[in-house]
Amino acid sequence: MASRHRIFLKYLAILGFVASSAVSSVTFASSEQAWNKHDQEIKKACIKASQLKSAKTVSNIMLFDDRVGYSALLIEGKYPQAHMKNKTGQELCLWNKTSKKAYLTEASTKVH
Repeated sequence: MASRHRIFLKYLAILGFVASSAVSSVTFASSEQAWNKHDQEIKKACIKASQLKSAKTVSNIMLFDDRVGYSALLIEGKYPQAHMKNKTGQELCLWNKTSKKAYLTEASTKVH
């Protein structure tokens, strides 16, 4: 009888380990999926708010501490004005985590 009890406890322990591993991997996948959705939301909002033609992201998302309330992203595209002669330009996009709105400013690479 003790032998059966020991075998039962052994299988119960293995089952618990397998179940906890499955839960951990689901939690991780869900978390990774949530981060991917978050990143896509930022990229979409920044590109939509951009004034540049053929705007695209050219940096990874720069995450700031939650106390700051913003994430940043660099956007690149072509200036739409005729006098700019289709030159490439960059904009820095700040994405407000609370309002989920994108704010852009020109990001000159020249130091004055």
